[in-house]
Amino acid sequence: IKEDFEIIDKKQIPNTTELKNEEKEKTEEARWSAPILSLAKKASENLALSYGNALKSASLVGFISKPVSNDSTAKTSARCHAMEERANLMNMMKLSIKILIQSALSLGRTLDSDFPPLQQFFVVLEHCLKHGLKVKKTFIGQNKSFFGPLELVEKLCPEASDIATSVKNLPELKTAVGRGRAWLYLALMQKKLADYLKVLLDHKHLLSEFYEPDALMMEEEGAVIVGLLVGLNVIDANLCLKGEDLDSQVGVIDFSLYLKETQDSDGKQDGGITAVLDQKHYVEELNRHLSCTVADLQNKIDCLEKTNSKLQEELAAATDRIGSLQEEQQQLKQQNELIRERSEKSVEVTKEDTKVELDTYKQSRQGLDEMYSDVWKQLKEEKKIRLELEKELELQIGMKTEMEIAMKLLEKDTHEKQDTLVALRQQLEEVKAINLQMFHKSQNAECSLQQKTEAISSFEGKTNEMMSSMKQMEERLQHAEKARQAAEERCNKMKQELAGRLDTCRQQMSQLDSKCSTLEKELKSEKEQRQTLQRELHQEKDATTLLKTELQQMEGLKKELQKLQDEKQQLEKVCEEQEQALQEMGLHLSQSKLKMEDIKEVNKALKGHTWLKDDEATHCKQCEKEFSISRRKHHCRNCGDIFCNTCSSNELALPSYPKPVRVCDTCHTLLLQRCSSNSS
Repeated sequence: IKEDFEIIDKKQIPNTTELKNEEKEKTEEARWSAPILSLAKKASENLALSYGNALKSASLVGFISKPVSNDSTAKTSARCHAMEERANLMNMMKLSIKILIQSALSLGRTLDSDFPPLQQFFVVLEHCLKHGLKVKKTFIGQNKSFFGPLELVEKLCPEASDIATSVKNLPELKTAVGRGRAWLYLALMQKKLADYLKVLLDHKHLLSEFYEPDALMMEEEGAVIVGLLVGLNVIDANLCLKGEDLDSQVGVIDFSLYLKETQDSDGKQDGGITAVLDQKHYVEELNRHLSCTVADLQNKIDCLEKTNSKLQEELAAATDRIGSLQEEQQQLKQQNELIRERSEKSVEVTKEDTKVELDTYKQSRQGLDEMYSDVWKQLKEEKKIRLELEKELELQIGMKTEMEIAMKLLEKDTHEKQDTLVALRQQLEEVKAINLQMFHKSQNAECSLQQKTEAISSFEGKTNEMMSSMKQMEERLQHAEKARQAAEERCNKMKQELAGRLDTCRQQMSQLDSKCSTLEKELKSEKEQRQTLQRELHQEKDATTLLKTELQQMEGLKKELQKLQDEKQQLEKVCEEQEQALQEMGLHLSQSKLKMEDIKEVNKALKGHTWLKDDEATHCKQCEKEFSISRRKHHCRNCGDIFCNTCSSNELALPSYPKPVRVCDTCHTLLLQRCSSNSS
């Protein structure tokens, strides 16, 4: 007799009436305890035949394969014996799982390690895993444990790594059998025992290293047992591994749990029905929890999709900002390179000038050495100024980043302040005033730029003139030196030739001395003029550097002006959109006000106007003609007054009348005006 245990769905669960009818029809058949008895007896006989003296000594049941002979009869008998062992183990596994689930449903679904059906389940599972294990020979002796194939689960399924590490970290476990038992306990507590064993069965080429080809795990019975283990996910197990001695436990199957008397079967049929109903309720609760979790997961997926879209938008904006910042950085690098090239050119020009001056004036006078030292000092100062300029550039870059951060903060503030229309209008007025000021400032800055460019051109002309005057002074100095040398030669000749004319020579010498003194004075004055010219040149260079820095600042101001103009355009667009929205709101408000006025006028008309009686009116209210037999009285349905036929010949549909009725001329014009205003 084959019995399988499955988790029953809602549709498959029968009603109580159907169960009672089936019980009445099957009274003559054997009850469920009888087949369990027969199965237990068959299993005990087969185990007694196969195991020999193992059951008598209450030791572990070892499934030892018979020695295979060369004859075919021995092979067939060994195969039949292995098939019987697999069938017996599979039947015992079915019984243990069935009784474990039934007892758990009757007592409660949380089980401890002291629960006897649970202990027997682990013993039967251990026998199933040990069936057909290969014996590994080592230096210590023979090793036959089922923990080897269980270690493969960690490689095949990374989720089982936690179980493997926790089993290895337990100090109480010293043997491979104890570790295997602890691994089974932890897998059952995680409700993944069936999943892990299914992973092992899917990779049978790896199991062939540990099991023989006729083993239970290598045949179809292993897949059946894995399918039966899925039903244990209903049970919650709370097992403690620290206090138990898993190494020295003896795994003996206790058949007394499965041998039940037939007399108690009638009283326990109702218990089976209650267990089925409990299972039905449990499955319904599981479905409800699963539906709740599915709804929560769908909400989380929607939230994640929204966050992903937002993050993608932020990424696009960030990439755009990064591109703009990189372009600005490239522009700044180009400007730095231009400034460096100009400074290097100026330094080279100054070096060449200093070298020429050193070559020309070293031999002549010692005063020029001081000039050279001054030039070197000026070069050092220019280098310092260049370093200071670079530092100022870095500071300007930092200021630019701070300005960008400030602009971002301003953008956030503008987004937050868009909620109130009154604040937006005030900000618009302030922005307009600021734009006017910035426009005036930009005009002033452009005027100052033009003036500074003119000043720079004038300074460049002056520098050219100064350079030309310097060259002329140098030529004069050379001519004077040549004249002095010629005069000295003449004096020497005159001394040699005219020794007698000492008086005249002395006079000429005095004249020459006076000329030399005048020439020296002229030279000194020319030196002083040259020094003043050089000072003016340095001052003009400083002025040019200042003007360059001001030009760079003006370029930055122009960029800021462009940014402010772009922001102004954006704000103007926002203001136009908001003004359009305000106009639409004003139109809606005006229409609602007109409707309210119409309602008020209708109410006033209903309150103020009264229906005049025929006896009270003798004349028409509009033309004031007297009523007669030919001129009859007519009531206006709007105001209630009495008019003649000519003054009340119009007809209009009123809210109080579904069809068009008689109305006087004044009410007709008023009602037409209201209709035209409402339509507009």
